[in-house]
Amino acid sequence: MNKELLKKVRLGVLSFAAIGLLAACSTDDNADQNSMSADSVMEESVETPVMEESVKAEEDIVGIAQGNPDFSILVSALQEADLVETLQGEGPFTVFAPTNAAFEKLLGELDITADELLAQPDLAKVLTYHVVPGKVLAADLTDGMKAETVNGEELMFDLTGDPMVNESMITSTDIEATNGVVHVIDTVLVPSDFELQEDAK
Repeated sequence: MNKELLKKVRLGVLSFAAIGLLAACSTDDNADQNSMSADSVMEESVETPVMEESVKAEEDIVGIAQGNPDFSILVSALQEADLVETLQGEGPFTVFAPTNAAFEKLLGELDITADELLAQPDLAKVLTYHVVPGKVLAADLTDGMKAETVNGEELMFDLTGDPMVNESMITSTDIEATNGVVHVIDTVLVPSDFELQEDAK
């Protein structure tokens, strides 16, 4: 093979190699572009989570109780004990609200009627035992926690199983009011110094 032919062969091999290198680079670039494009599509396809707006409380604690027929005995008791205006105040208050079923259970245990319960001279003492000054949400409660009530006595919380306040189960929590929060309980809380007056009518 003469020098001229050898030179042409070398040039051809170099040209072929250069073309191959360019093609490889082009393929890599396209792959990068495709990858970037896929990433962009993925990013665009991810929906931004929409934060739910918190529901603003529109009623005070008494209004919430009055608006729920399951609290009708509680409302009557608040009216009888002249505590309506107090629980309509600025607060904030945390109320552990017994349902009608809770009051009926207490009536059965005391063997008295609803009218006799409402006539008890210590009724206000019982009701204020369900009220804690300040706003205490469910997330603020801890196992073994104690909270002083408006009555002056303390409540004890047990969160090892079903959430309990004293011997009462907390069945619903964090009902927001304009002046505090309401938690629903299934048993009436009775303070230690409560004395039943059997002749109360």
